[in-house]
Amino acid sequence: MDAIFDQNRALAHKLRALSQTGRHGDFLMRAASVELAERLATVSRDFERAVVLHGVVDEAALAVASTGKAGTIDRIEAARGLLDAKPGEVLPVDHLALPAESADLAVSLYALGEVDDVPGTLVQIRRLLRPDGLFLGCLPGAGTLKELREVLLTAEAEITGGAASRVHPFVDIRDAGGLLQRAGFALPVADIEEVIVRYDTMFDLMRDLRAMGVTSSLVGARPVRRAVLVKAAELYAERFADPDGRIRATFATVWLSGWAPHGSQQKPARRGSATVSLAKALRTD
Repeated sequence: MDAIFDQNRALAHKLRALSQTGRHGDFLMRAASVELAERLATVSRDFERAVVLHGVVDEAALAVASTGKAGTIDRIEAARGLLDAKPGEVLPVDHLALPAESADLAVSLYALGEVDDVPGTLVQIRRLLRPDGLFLGCLPGAGTLKELREVLLTAEAEITGGAASRVHPFVDIRDAGGLLQRAGFALPVADIEEVIVRYDTMFDLMRDLRAMGVTSSLVGARPVRRAVLVKAAELYAERFADPDGRIRATFATVWLSGWAPHGSQQKPARRGSATVSLAKALRTD
């Protein structure tokens, strides 16, 4: 398939964000880590070895540790600099050259949002899990930054006569469960959470995106002309401001969970095996 994301650029953005702010995606990553711990706490089993895949900072690993459900926790990052001198292994986001069936729990927070072949990467995650191992992760969902996408496209088209995509494509919740099934996961579950974050201006939002290390890593992306940014900020204030003048930015998070197949897992009934009709079950004629 044709590449969508420039992995070198995506990695450079994260390394730059860490070097400039010392943090990466504070409010989104912290919120996702809290949610991760809550979801993991509801799982009624422990895991001998957990791997945290490309979390950039150690929030996800700390969240797993807080549940007390993992014997050992290993971090995988795309560059040594992201490990901050802590133990871990360096592997590309889209090429997990890890031994098959070497972990019982795999966790990924947002990293799949910058992968060209999400189904293929999910297959790699499923293969590294032992039978009855759990994958739990999230990625940005459709609707994320929809306001920014709209005003950038409109402003660029108005000023230059054409427009290029400036915001990453995001997965639709209707497709998320299918991605897990295609990757061979059993008992797949997908759900979505949406939050609105408010800013004084569009430029404050863009500053936060840079601090997260998630500015555009699309292949062939070029800098946006200043005139386009100024016009986009005006449109943003006109279309997406609250009565107090502050603008809204949507962040949607799709959560995924699935299990490596195992004979002990519950299976759907065989088609046509029902012994009672739906009408009788509902007590209707």
